[in-house]
Amino acid sequence: MEIRKASVQDLDQIMQIYEKAREFMRTNGNAEQWGDDYPSRELIEQDLDRMYLCIEKEQIACVFYYAVEEDEDYRRINGKWLNEEPYAVVHRVASTGIVKGAASYCLDWAYSQIPNIRMDTYADNIPMQRLLEKCGFQYCGSFERVGLDKWMAYHRA
Repeated sequence: MEIRKASVQDLDQIMQIYEKAREFMRTNGNAEQWGDDYPSRELIEQDLDRMYLCIEKEQIACVFYYAVEEDEDYRRINGKWLNEEPYAVVHRVASTGIVKGAASYCLDWAYSQIPNIRMDTYADNIPMQRLLEKCGFQYCGSFERVGLDKWMAYHRA
């Protein structure tokens, strides 16, 4: 597998992957996290320079957002981060399911870029919680986003 930046030519495929991810979430008891339209095409277009693809045999195995930046939502959590050093964030991880372990590969790649990663997931997103713990992330607390205090903060340092 290899990681590469997404491009405008990948947009349609990325949006199809996110549609299937929303369907998977609904089927697995997590209908609220992304609802029916998150992430929007406009958001992906806006963030295209921070969108990455995991490629296996010329097919997209996983898509994700990666950036070395502070996340506004992470400033206050009901808990404590592992450290206060500069960090990278990974958001909107969605696997196509064509390769087992693609999402883990993406998280390990992100950690190899800067070994201080913060992420979050929704309290109902059990598959993502398991993935984060499997990849060495530690639960650090919860926080509120869009009026809900169901967001779980994870950190790998």
